[in-house]
Amino acid sequence: MAQSMGAMGIMAAGFNFSAAAEDEFHDWYDTEHVPQRLRVPGFINAERWIGVDDPKVAFATYDLDTIGVLQSAPYCAFTGINQSPWTKRIEHQMKKLGRFVGEQLTPGRVAAPPSAGGLLFFAMNVDPAAEAEFNQWYDTEHLPALAAVPGCLCARRFKSSDDATQKYFAIYHLDTPEVATSKAWKHAVATPWTGKILKHTSAHLSARLRRYVRTAA
Repeated sequence: MAQSMGAMGIMAAGFNFSAAAEDEFHDWYDTEHVPQRLRVPGFINAERWIGVDDPKVAFATYDLDTIGVLQSAPYCAFTGINQSPWTKRIEHQMKKLGRFVGEQLTPGRVAAPPSAGGLLFFAMNVDPAAEAEFNQWYDTEHLPALAAVPGCLCARRFKSSDDATQKYFAIYHLDTPEVATSKAWKHAVATPWTGKILKHTSAHLSARLRRYVRTAA
């Protein structure tokens, strides 16, 4: 399929799967859920992540050629009312932490690096009166500073395109999850401008994650 010249999209979803049997949860994700999506034209990749602080938290991220992929016939064939019985049963057992669909704002059409061992997800809202300065801060100071931290492989931010509870979110691919707690990372975020902007933000959602690796039965 020829690559679109529109904005690259992403779909990210987080769950707490404490109420599900762990082996079945991973079997469902690995053998049905992810393969279904990777067969859809326009899905660039699929990555799975597990919470560092809570191993019952799981995130999945899917880079998309455009967000229009999610309205395509191949995708709709197994979503919504067309979900499989297995999907319906597993999803009923999970607590949804958030589902985010958005267009990539910065740095453009850049997909996730395949070598990352860690990921930091961060979402928030911003007061409309401060939104212009928020976007300027993110693009000119915050994202470049974090992208320059040793161990940060890729820093991207997105604007939600649906009814997500947070309007903006960022995804940082890291060598390891510990990069996000390093002295260099903490120094990069401890700026006067950051302190000013964060006073105008709300509904923060963050997750520090390690790459999920399927283990042998």
